[in-house]
Amino acid sequence: MLTLGIETSCDDTAASVVRDGSYALSSVVSSQDDIHSKYGGIVPELASRRHIEMIIPVVDEALIRAGVALSDIDGLAVTEGPGLVGSILVGLNFAKSVAYAAKKPLAGVNHIAAHPLAAFLKETPEADVPDFPFVALIASGGHTTLVRYDGFADYAILGSTLDDAAGEAFDKVAKLLGLGFPGGAIIDGLAKAGDPRAFDFTRPYMGKTSLDFSFSGIKTAALEHVRAFKEELTPDAVSGIAASFQEAVVDVLVVKAIRALERTGSNRLVVAGGVACNSRLRLRLQEAATEADARLFMPAPRYCSDNAAMIAVMGFNQLQKGASASLDLNARPTWEGF
Repeated sequence: MLTLGIETSCDDTAASVVRDGSYALSSVVSSQDDIHSKYGGIVPELASRRHIEMIIPVVDEALIRAGVALSDIDGLAVTEGPGLVGSILVGLNFAKSVAYAAKKPLAGVNHIAAHPLAAFLKETPEADVPDFPFVALIASGGHTTLVRYDGFADYAILGSTLDDAAGEAFDKVAKLLGLGFPGGAIIDGLAKAGDPRAFDFTRPYMGKTSLDFSFSGIKTAALEHVRAFKEELTPDAVSGIAASFQEAVVDVLVVKAIRALERTGSNRLVVAGGVACNSRLRLRLQEAATEADARLFMPAPRYCSDNAAMIAVMGFNQLQKGASASLDLNARPTWEGF
């Protein structure tokens, strides 16, 4: 079964063709970083306009790379939410139009819940994928969430962010340091040259039992460290703040993820979302999982940030269970629990 996935929840226009919910025959992502970087953040109106321009070329390219025609597609999957309502509507209305014209079934997908399902994408039939149940840490620009999965669409939220998400904190601290947008990759690279103990950042664990997250305090601490310099920040100071900030965020994510495994009794951890591309987080999670005798599953970085292959995986499994959407499907910019 071939599923065409479409993702436009925020600022990336993405399409993918996935076979049998496991093999990505193509995955095309059109980034808008060059548009939004000058503003230091995403401008929703500009994002939705760019989606309108790119949705057809991106879907066409995904079909070409997969070597299939639209008539070969068995079903469509599209992001229903959460995200920017204008962006979601572009992909959603395009997918509904194609589904209607081509007489194909359609699945509406929660793109945050779909992130961990990128771990089911295989390069070879022998590739290792997680078994249910498992715990997922989803860390992105807008969400930091711990979820227990008992099935592809059977999940329960264990904890979520109370204020800033991890990725949002990375972007804001990068802006404070004058590093540009998006900030995650920039801080990741810069932190390699810095001392993670150079500046003091309190870790907000919020008690021994909490699985929720709070990163606003870490962001504020970075601001105070910047203000403490009366003159222009030196390169060493910038790399030191970047490394110390990153280490604090990574500490919190790792501690909470392992705590969630202990709470649920699971020994399988999936990590996904844009922040899962962070090299320090990936290394620390590998070390922590080994120490906890847990199996760690991390999708390739290209499937951690927003992409349409994960949408196709979730949509495939929904369609297999007969959960197709009607053409009155509407955008859900907010989604309870996420």
